[in-house]
Amino acid sequence: MARTPTGAAVLQPEVTQAITDAVMWELAEQGYGRLSMEAVAKRAGVSKSAVYRRWSSKAYMIASVVTEFSVTRAADVNTGSLRGDLRETMQALIDWLTHPLFSRILPDLVAEDARNPGYGDGLRGAIGGPRREVGETMLRRAIARGELPEDLDMELALDVLAAPIYWRLVVRQAEAEPDYVDRLVAYALRALGAQGG
Repeated sequence: MARTPTGAAVLQPEVTQAITDAVMWELAEQGYGRLSMEAVAKRAGVSKSAVYRRWSSKAYMIASVVTEFSVTRAADVNTGSLRGDLRETMQALIDWLTHPLFSRILPDLVAEDARNPGYGDGLRGAIGGPRREVGETMLRRAIARGELPEDLDMELALDVLAAPIYWRLVVRQAEAEPDYVDRLVAYALRALGAQGG
């Protein structure tokens, strides 16, 4: 069993979780521009050094916390059918975008990206990349099962699946009615050229 070197800081998971929660709350209440590492430390009930041991800067801290929050909510499911996979994936996307804290954070992060070009490049890659990989795996399984055409335009297909939900919930700030996911899945199956869709 490996031993921690003498003098090395041991990062306690419960402290990391308290800081992570504090980052999310500070982002939701203060926004990116007014959030400070000092305020995060105070809310978490830890020292500033505990925050800096985990993240060297505000930007890195926010990117890390938001990425972890977002990527873990990507639905990596295999129900055995494209219809079932799409339903689970789209519902997980709705749950992510309507999360009580994240729904308040995302618009501010988008606005910060518009104010500071280049700010969101890393964040988009860190969140969008893994989430799109999960989606691509789902679509490739459907191709292998014969549910989708082999020449499917993967990039366009991934856009088609996520864009309506983002537009409705984030841009329009409209509700997702109880049958919204089922209706959207039916449209997506037709748009993707699914066999029997």
